Amino acid sequence: MKTVYTCFTTDVIHQGHRSLIRQARKYGEVTVGVLSDEAMVCFDRFPTISFPERVALAESLEGVDRVVVQNRILYDDIIRDLRPDYVIHGDNWCSGPMKAVRDNVEALLAAYGGRVVDVPYTYSEETMRTDRRMRERAAMPEYRRKRLRQLLKLRPAVKAIEVHSGLTGLIAEKTVIENGGVFDQFDAMWISSLCDSTAKGKPDIELVDMTSRLRTVDEVMEVTTKPIILDGDTGGLAEHFMYNVRTLERMGISAVIIEDKKGLKKNSLLGAQAEQTQEEIERFSEKIRAGKRAQLTDDFMIIARIESLILERGMEDALRRAEAFTQAGADGIMIHSRKRDPAEIFEFCGRFRARDGATPLVAVPSSYDAVTEEELAAHGVNLVIYANQLTRSAFPAMQRTAEEILRFHRAREADSRLMPLKDIITLIDQL
Repeated sequence: MKTVYTCFTTDVIHQGHRSLIRQARKYGEVTVGVLSDEAMVCFDRFPTISFPERVALAESLEGVDRVVVQNRILYDDIIRDLRPDYVIHGDNWCSGPMKAVRDNVEALLAAYGGRVVDVPYTYSEETMRTDRRMRERAAMPEYRRKRLRQLLKLRPAVKAIEVHSGLTGLIAEKTVIENGGVFDQFDAMWISSLCDSTAKGKPDIELVDMTSRLRTVDEVMEVTTKPIILDGDTGGLAEHFMYNVRTLERMGISAVIIEDKKGLKKNSLLGAQAEQTQEEIERFSEKIRAGKRAQLTDDFMIIARIESLILERGMEDALRRAEAFTQAGADGIMIHSRKRDPAEIFEFCGRFRARDGATPLVAVPSSYDAVTEEELAAHGVNLVIYANQLTRSAFPAMQRTAEEILRFHRAREADSRLMPLKDIITLIDQL
């Protein structure tokens, strides 16, 4: 009997899946592959149910003969092991990033006479409602909050990008690329005090209060599902920080990063050019302990940001603080540097990892931007934050457009660089 293979990347079975299986049965015995958690987070979305539950969903479908695990987006391993006569899929993979997967499958099958079967993708009220429900479920606080910890276990280096509005949140959420058969996307979002303040036209000196910051968070959360890491500046008074931890945790934020400085906050990349004072180790440790005492779940993370290298206090001070803050309960350590050479970051990571192999390390390669995520991961970094690039790219583009309109008294000269309105409408989900 002929054999048929298809792969599911879903938490919910709807009419489209059932229709696909009915079509597959016409060609032979049906094997369904369930994409692993590791593969799903690289390609589609974070699962809201466990892998065994997703397997059980596939097994429950009438017409399915067996279920297997697919560990990669590309089908090489599956086709080598199963050698199916047919691979069946919705025709939505005939264009866009997924076309690379289809082309790969077609080439693999052609080597021994197999065939790809494209079936019309099911667009119905039920499938749209189910897809919408899956997105809404993924955005719920209880699912979103725990996602960063889960990603840190699944990914060699979790990557987050700065967002400061609902629109930039959608860019972080929906940007997926295919490069040589490998799919990639951002894992998380970073809401920076610098970029949040800049978007409001205000200086980065903690002038924008937490209430306003949380409005930005709420705007981003309303249209996205990815985990959020909040730049908490200094954390403020320990007594205030405790209440803020409860609020952030309740909202579904995954982590807050607070820096070990005191007094009027100045941006770290100014370094010693601006007068900045580092908090005493014990006082900052007590702030961490206060936050951890206030925390209600094991999901939320408090990450300590160390400014010793920024303020030229030396490597030993940075390592001493890292050890103290970890002992105080910090769930991660962020080490910051404004040098273009990453040598001091690599040294810190190596020496920290010699003492502590478990605590997540966070790097922000704004100055040392030639370093790759793979290099940072090789030195023990678990989370890479692109902390300001969307803001920095948007400002010159908008300024140039404004200047051209003033210069030519019309918009045509700028139009070739502008995103078509229909693409913006497509980016924003319609109810």
